[in-house]
Amino acid sequence: MFLLCILIIDNEMQLKLIDYELKYQPYFEKFNKAWLEEYFTVEAFDKYVLENPDEAIIKAGGKIYFAKAGETIIGTVGLRFIEDGVFELTKMAVDKNYRGGGAGKFLCQAGIDKAREMGLKRLILYSNRRLENAIHIYHKLGFTEIPVLPGTYERSDIMMEIIFKAEL
Repeated sequence: MFLLCILIIDNEMQLKLIDYELKYQPYFEKFNKAWLEEYFTVEAFDKYVLENPDEAIIKAGGKIYFAKAGETIIGTVGLRFIEDGVFELTKMAVDKNYRGGGAGKFLCQAGIDKAREMGLKRLILYSNRRLENAIHIYHKLGFTEIPVLPGTYERSDIMMEIIFKAEL
């Protein structure tokens, strides 16, 4: 048992968060389309955002980040402007070959941390209860369930938020 614990610790990925650059757009699109096609379908809004992240997220004041393991891009997360003080944690995806190693939690926490650094009042997300692992991570990192606002994604049957406390 002791040796097994050491091996798991030794094999943990060392992840680094990096900012969006145009050259990383194919990873943003590929990782997100892969999980959407695996569990649901790529909706028209997804297609637009994934193929045009500069216009859909960056130019509107949002952010996109990537997780790197060594020199390999393994996942992504976005923060999309909704209204003043409110952003959506969106397009969080991990390359299938790296799922289960903590990259999803790393990206989610990074998105929360970046939202807090931006001085946001509220961070929302849309998901689907079928994604049990993701929902578990969201709860664990402080998101609470709220009523779903219809119209953004057809697949969404759960909406969650974090309300940030104002710094005194």
